[in-house]
Amino acid sequence: MKKIIFAVIGLLISASSFAQTDISGTVTDNLGDPIPGANILIVGSTSGTTSDFDGNFSFSTDLTGEQILRISYIGFTSVDKSLTLNGTTQTVNVVLQEGGQLLDEVVLTASSTFRSQKQAPLSISSVKMKEITKLSANSQADILRSVPGITAEGGGGETASNIFVRGLPSGGQYVFNPLQYDGMPLISSFGLNSSAHDVYARPDIGFKGVEFVRGGAAVLYGAGSVAGIINYTSKTGDTNPGNIINIEVANQGRIKTDFYSGGQLGGEDSNTYYAFTGFVRHDRGPIDVGLPTKGVQFRGNIKKKFDNGSFTLSGQFIDDKAQFYLPIPLSGGSRERINGNDGDPVEQLLSGDLANTSFNTPGGTYNSPISDGVATSGGYLMGDFNYRFEDDLKLTSKIKYANYKHNFALYVGGNGTNGNPITLDNYVESIAPGNLGYTAAYQSGSGAQINGNDLVIDNLHVDRLRPMTDYSGEINLTKSIETANGGNHNITVGSYIARTEAEDVNYQYRVLTEFNNNPQLVNLNYTDADGNNVVYSQGGLYNRIGQTANNFLSQNRVALYVTDEMILDRWRFDVGFRWEHTDGINSRGGIMSETVYADPELTAELSDVQTADGTFLRTEVNANAWALSLAGLYELTETTNLYANFSKGYFFPQLRGFAPVAGISESPYDAENIIQFEAGAKFGNQKFSGSVAGYYVGLKDRISIRQAIVGGQLIDETRAEQNTRTIGIEATWDYSLAQYLNLRGNATYQNHEITKNTDFDLVNGTSTEANVGNELARQPNLLGGLGLYYDNAVFDANFGFNYTGSKFTDDTNNIELEAITIGRLGAGYTFSKEDNNNSVRLGVSVFNLFDSDGITEGNPRAGSAGQTESQFFVGRPILPRRLFVTATFNF
Repeated sequence: MKKIIFAVIGLLISASSFAQTDISGTVTDNLGDPIPGANILIVGSTSGTTSDFDGNFSFSTDLTGEQILRISYIGFTSVDKSLTLNGTTQTVNVVLQEGGQLLDEVVLTASSTFRSQKQAPLSISSVKMKEITKLSANSQADILRSVPGITAEGGGGETASNIFVRGLPSGGQYVFNPLQYDGMPLISSFGLNSSAHDVYARPDIGFKGVEFVRGGAAVLYGAGSVAGIINYTSKTGDTNPGNIINIEVANQGRIKTDFYSGGQLGGEDSNTYYAFTGFVRHDRGPIDVGLPTKGVQFRGNIKKKFDNGSFTLSGQFIDDKAQFYLPIPLSGGSRERINGNDGDPVEQLLSGDLANTSFNTPGGTYNSPISDGVATSGGYLMGDFNYRFEDDLKLTSKIKYANYKHNFALYVGGNGTNGNPITLDNYVESIAPGNLGYTAAYQSGSGAQINGNDLVIDNLHVDRLRPMTDYSGEINLTKSIETANGGNHNITVGSYIARTEAEDVNYQYRVLTEFNNNPQLVNLNYTDADGNNVVYSQGGLYNRIGQTANNFLSQNRVALYVTDEMILDRWRFDVGFRWEHTDGINSRGGIMSETVYADPELTAELSDVQTADGTFLRTEVNANAWALSLAGLYELTETTNLYANFSKGYFFPQLRGFAPVAGISESPYDAENIIQFEAGAKFGNQKFSGSVAGYYVGLKDRISIRQAIVGGQLIDETRAEQNTRTIGIEATWDYSLAQYLNLRGNATYQNHEITKNTDFDLVNGTSTEANVGNELARQPNLLGGLGLYYDNAVFDANFGFNYTGSKFTDDTNNIELEAITIGRLGAGYTFSKEDNNNSVRLGVSVFNLFDSDGITEGNPRAGSAGQTESQFFVGRPILPRRLFVTATFNF
């Protein structure tokens, strides 16, 4: 294989060249400030470059005769210049005006060349950081909810959003679509500990924006992805120093300050630049649970530019804590929130009284991090090297090291023996029939008694301790070749390697609380039928379960790929092939139980505690897979392009789902196969831009793990193998109603079904065939959004909504959740000086304007018997209405 690769590279380097024309110039905005990173391209070819930090550019081309030079940049109207290329040096100076259609924006992800969205033969969406800042998002879900084809569930709070892509099973979080910063994934191998990608980093104002590239070539480059790649691109400094401070306040005591500073290091002749960004925040979260949401993140990069390339060293540090909200008991008929003992609707059951909870185990004292919620500390360091040997030959390489200490503490509502609200009197009768009496008091220092008619609830707390280390790198070489008939090839040969190591250590315990927001813990004693005193709950805990998992996992990945991005007159073709090998080890530790507390009045659940017994079962897995992508685009007219793409992709199942079996060192492990096809049209002129496309997604051999509460503990209950099929249609539009006023929207309709399903009961060791012909869980048939946007650079305003159609809670299709509409409203006024770039924008934004309490999901942890209609329904509502006020300073 190595000989073949070197032979291909040798042929590329030895390709002949011809007489050239030199083209140079500058790109500035209407204030005369340089625009770094502008795209300069000869239309119908791959000849071009990007502007440097001073807005300057220069390149050479072998093309001759009359040609069109197109200059474009995100957020500006593209400019075309007619040139006659005859070997004479050409100088072109261009001023770009703010505005421009979305399809003019340059694609930075899953491509080896610079091209606009309109010229790319696949579906692409992007959001600028300017718009994200105005949005005042609670989470990644709020940012990505407006992206076509994405179902974003953000009811869990500010992190661990569930992001599902059109046509594919929900899977949870970012299974099919990795989250990337600057072209490298935050996690290289997903599924070692099942934590969401967004727990390792947060968006800040140091980005240019975010792109989502779906299907097609997304499977080829870098880490690869069958469904698409979400990629944030960081700002880098330039010769014009710039600083931004964004102060954000909101209800629930939110105070958040984002900052960015970038510029030149050294004197005027220095070619070294810096950018430093991050945030500091503190609040009580979107829902007040008596525990803080707080933290910091710092990111930065130093870029050294030299004659033929650049080297960028970037890094991140994060120490952030965010509370996480799981489903709660709701009224079974209306699915509305139930009033607590204080008469207020109960939004969450996480108790601040649990802070500093600890108990003894056979392995020592355990201190629960439950008060930290989703807590991440650590960061990454990344090097990005770009070098152009010739105008037609370039090398790109990235290498990254990441290390995080990560705890995922969560409260699983509505799952205990009496997991729904019940009066204390009835609760005691349920757990101790025939008892002779009881006493119950709040754990708080007051020692107040709780009334027998008050509602109580028992539930489960899970602390997941998940440190992770990740090593990854990518290198590729791109050769541009011009053919005799004026066509162009951009051939890329590359490789991606990664190793991820993670722990999945779980501790669990069960608690008894009143039924209220931020409930108090309840200590309960009763006298049993024989007259014995029984301590049922102590410190609010009625079951010190202890350690339930002690797993160590590692996975390696090695991939090779070759692609060709071609331009032939009006045609553009993308073809590519990827081969990948993976291997991993799943080490699952044994668990034992011992009596730790000797008080004879304690229940066995309080006296006996679990811990790791020091034994391990290990299994090794390995698999090979390949992907193929074919795509084409035809420029029908100046305003309309037709395109189609086909891809055969793969997905390596989550390693944690392949539990070791005694006596077997290797477990069968095969890639899941996914076929995708899309065909459509892209339109773009000064008044209107948009797209329409039909698509097909077929998945085979899908493996997923469903967790459930069994025996009072959260375990892996079912391992499912599925085939699914989806057909759909998707449209996007951006129409200029008047100067500065635009109507934007998108709509996706999909018809999906399960074509094969085998459930393996991991508790009882049985298997069943079920749910064939049903719709996919948590995937709606219809989703989209619509909004009005006004921006004249002084006053801006927006009003819109996102719509998620009805969907089923799980694959059984027994319970359907109603459609959800989330409204948003925002406005701002910018004060600026004409003689410099200093400005201040004062803004306001409202999330969930109409305070909808729609249900984003049912209870995925209820198990096979959990999704049935009854007096109570366990579900997760969307976050309540929240008002943000911002002040953004540019200087």
